[in-house]
Amino acid sequence: MRRLLLATALAALAAAPALAAPARIVSLGGAVTEIVVALGAGEQLVARDSTSTFPPSVTTLPDVGYVRALSPEGVLALGPELILAEATAGPPEAIEVLRAAGVDFRTLPGAASPEGVLEKIAAVGAALDREAEAATLAADFTARMQAAEARTAATGTRKRALFVLGTQGGRVIVGGEGSSAAAILALAGAENAATGFSGYKQMTDEALLAAAPEVIVMMDRAGEGAMSGTEVLAHPALGATPAGKAGAVIRMDGMLLLGFGPRTPEAVEALHAALYPEAG
Repeated sequence: MRRLLLATALAALAAAPALAAPARIVSLGGAVTEIVVALGAGEQLVARDSTSTFPPSVTTLPDVGYVRALSPEGVLALGPELILAEATAGPPEAIEVLRAAGVDFRTLPGAASPEGVLEKIAAVGAALDREAEAATLAADFTARMQAAEARTAATGTRKRALFVLGTQGGRVIVGGEGSSAAAILALAGAENAATGFSGYKQMTDEALLAAAPEVIVMMDRAGEGAMSGTEVLAHPALGATPAGKAGAVIRMDGMLLLGFGPRTPEAVEALHAALYPEAG
């Protein structure tokens, strides 16, 4: 099935409208930026959003702000010829201004899945007129993803894992069904302990205790709403779960973990190794 999806994504490269090597690109979304650089077009980037931190070389570029809280004036001031944006870019009114500005604006596929990454690679390759490079990257990604999935497929009893995004109003925000967190947990061989709701939502203390996660997974980040490992274990409900009692907290780079870009196979392998250290 994945080979068929890869072939379909690559075939789409020929049909999609393409620009002749745009000289000034603004990338909005960490995975998008990673793909642009991986395709050899890093020197054409004139700006990126604050989630674009890999490879480290892009951090020297102007930062136009958080991908979901953009200022269109700040983006347009850099004179882009092409804007490549994640599907989550916003707010909607900012995107409307950018689209109306006469700049080539492209919203990329946003599915949190290996197939979604392939679609994103194909779309960026078409936009940059780098179809051959996109085909090579897609083939490499597919090979690495298949190797990672082969390792996780050997997992025996799956651990119940809970992705904790942070806190809001004193309540814990977790990743439910259909979220990118749920997707990466499944790929890494874990069972998502947060069920019965979609996306990222608050859970009551009672629900956290009932979820009974064996492992807590978090982004390694600071800032408003973030929780340290110590704070997680000190939380009345989280600390009383099997994960809290065992001190089983996994922290990973947020873009690596949830970005669903070219590094997703590495994220799957790293998370699986942290979940199941006994597997070796």
